[in-house]
Amino acid sequence: MLSVIRCRYFRKAFGYCIPIGGLAGLIGLGGGEFRLPLLMHAIGFDAKCAVPLNLMVSLVTLAFALATRSQAAPLITITPHLPEIAGLAMGGMASAFFGAHLVRLLSDARLTRTIAILLASIGILLLIEAAFPFQKGGLLPDDSTLRLIVGALFGLGIGLVSSVLGVAGGELLIPALVLIFGADIKTAGSASILISLVIVAVGLWRHWRMGTFPHGRGIQHITAAMSGGSLIGAALGGLAVAVAPVAFLKLLLGAVLIAAAGKTLLRWP
Repeated sequence: MLSVIRCRYFRKAFGYCIPIGGLAGLIGLGGGEFRLPLLMHAIGFDAKCAVPLNLMVSLVTLAFALATRSQAAPLITITPHLPEIAGLAMGGMASAFFGAHLVRLLSDARLTRTIAILLASIGILLLIEAAFPFQKGGLLPDDSTLRLIVGALFGLGIGLVSSVLGVAGGELLIPALVLIFGADIKTAGSASILISLVIVAVGLWRHWRMGTFPHGRGIQHITAAMSGGSLIGAALGGLAVAVAPVAFLKLLLGAVLIAAAGKTLLRWP
């Protein structure tokens, strides 16, 4: 099935990824949480093929989203948060390296159940955040070394989730940056994309080195279609960041993720 993918899958991958890519530029997410159910349910990849493919499209989407979002939220705003950004990136890269190996070790059934649980958890987090918007916390003192260490500890867990789902991890990075490190929501979104880029790159490299990345012309076509749709969406989302109803979108997207998790569990008992 992986080597013969019909044209309708190409159109479906492209069309669905336009709104999904919009999330990257709008909220600071890579959109991988929503592409993963698309790869598994709408196109038909098994979990172990879907995860590295999702990482590849996430990398392309994040890179473009960072460029477009910087017009509305300049990257200079992340300068005061460089210690925690560095810590989150280092911790995330370390766990992404080992998380890719975990994906390989898990049976397809266990990996699928794990994916469903993580998708549901992220959906619930989005619903909570939409109902009770994160307020700037700043729980840590202005100590660069402490912020670096705490960032690295949080990054270890976030990188693991990223590698198992093939996602960017923005749903976890943004709350950490806002609640723990005191970043405002727009700065957290931009920092999240920057951190996610390095975490996803490490996970993708690790999958490639282990030989778990699927190959074939059909795979290339689907990846190109999803990347193209995601880039268009990321551009639109980045331009709309100042005016879009983000809280409403999070309610909607949280519900979609919970539904996708339920469908995943029902399809793979």
